[in-house]
Amino acid sequence: MKTWRRTLLATTLATCCGGCAVGPNYQRPETPSPAQFTREALPAATGYDEAKLQQLAAGQAIAQTWWQVFGSAALNDRVQRALAHNPDLDAAMAALRQAQENVAAQRATYFPSAQLNYTPSRQRDAVGTLAPTLASNATYYTLHTTQLNISYAPDVFGLNRRTVESLQAQAENQRYQLEAARLSLASNVVNAAIQEASLRAQIDATEAVITAQTRALDILHNQARLGYASGLDVAAQESALAQARQALPGLQKQLEQNRDLLAVLCGDTPDQAGAAQFDLEHLNLPVTLPQGVPSQLVDQRPDVRAAEENVHAASAEVGVALANRLPQFTLSGAYGGSSTSFTRMFTDDNIFWALAGSVSQTVFDFGALKHKQRAAEAALQQSAAQYRSVVLGAFQNVADTLYAIDSDARAFAAADDAEHAAARTLELTQKQQQLGYVNVLVLINAQQAYQQARIARIQAQAARLSDTAALIQALGGGWEASEKSG
Repeated sequence: MKTWRRTLLATTLATCCGGCAVGPNYQRPETPSPAQFTREALPAATGYDEAKLQQLAAGQAIAQTWWQVFGSAALNDRVQRALAHNPDLDAAMAALRQAQENVAAQRATYFPSAQLNYTPSRQRDAVGTLAPTLASNATYYTLHTTQLNISYAPDVFGLNRRTVESLQAQAENQRYQLEAARLSLASNVVNAAIQEASLRAQIDATEAVITAQTRALDILHNQARLGYASGLDVAAQESALAQARQALPGLQKQLEQNRDLLAVLCGDTPDQAGAAQFDLEHLNLPVTLPQGVPSQLVDQRPDVRAAEENVHAASAEVGVALANRLPQFTLSGAYGGSSTSFTRMFTDDNIFWALAGSVSQTVFDFGALKHKQRAAEAALQQSAAQYRSVVLGAFQNVADTLYAIDSDARAFAAADDAEHAAARTLELTQKQQQLGYVNVLVLINAQQAYQQARIARIQAQAARLSDTAALIQALGGGWEASEKSG
């Protein structure tokens, strides 16, 4: 008989503990799967000569340390330093640990909780009014009480399971946010390095123009003294020189501010920025670029994965809201002893115990729980819509970058040709002006044209490097390589 009762009790408890989890089971939202990123197929190679050619390779994987494709040891060091010391990344790591600990804490409610309590007290009975409390009729006594309380809430309708599921999704969201922060940080460092190299080249170009125009002004001063140049020619050259000098402080300001940015990204203060160390000649333009596959983009982008986990968490919260509307079960037990002597608390006559079970059900709350469930369902719809928006934005990022790579390659080719043509024009104009065949205004125009062409070529060269970093970032940055290897 006792065996039958124990079997029945164990079966009942197992049924209560293993009940169904109410609410929707998570299903990954549908996402668009276009055949290609762009409206029309882009050229497989961009550029106009072998030295400046880039090819798009559809099957090329992205390395976790993708910034090494630029072939700069200084850049590699900066990115690694940023990943090790950036405070925003430290904050993201702490947020992940917090989310993981919240999951572990919630999982603990799968099991019974036990509390042990010991309470000593010194007391006196009001014997003039009440009968003595103790069997010995003592008025003064010290009472020692020790009690073990055990409570357990069977997860009949899956309230705790759905709560754990939601917290797990939130922890995964934080993990993907951490990967997105790493990718964004590495991209910011790479772009800042490219910007530094571009600004230094533009400053060098501007200083070269200033030097050339200063030399031309000296020649004009000599010619004016000899009567071969007019005061108007001298004034025009002075104006051109002043304009060139005016452009220099702005470029120098951008360079210093960019160096401050690099220092802060690496976790340093601006005074620790060190000397400028990046130039365009030592940043290699990768020969091959990953083109990416549209069907794989959703899995490769950490921000998309983070948005998906928001949907998962919202789905689980619907189950939590629904389970809160159903009966809640609780089992509890207590065992202890009480005595005026510490050593006799657990003798037969001083032991007490209790077993209890309870079921609670909200029967009237003016619709509070119903509206909370509807709010959770609306939150699920919101997160699903936000997820679709993030997915569409990811496809747009890749398409925009592919178009930029193609157009900026053609822009660089044109800027490179324009610089060579302007340099040749300036050289011929200088010779003609020295021989007196053209006036100084023609020379000034040639100088300004060359300056603009050279700076345009530098900017176009930097844009192609930035396009490479932007494409890798848009495709997810290779963070999943660490998952596969792990």
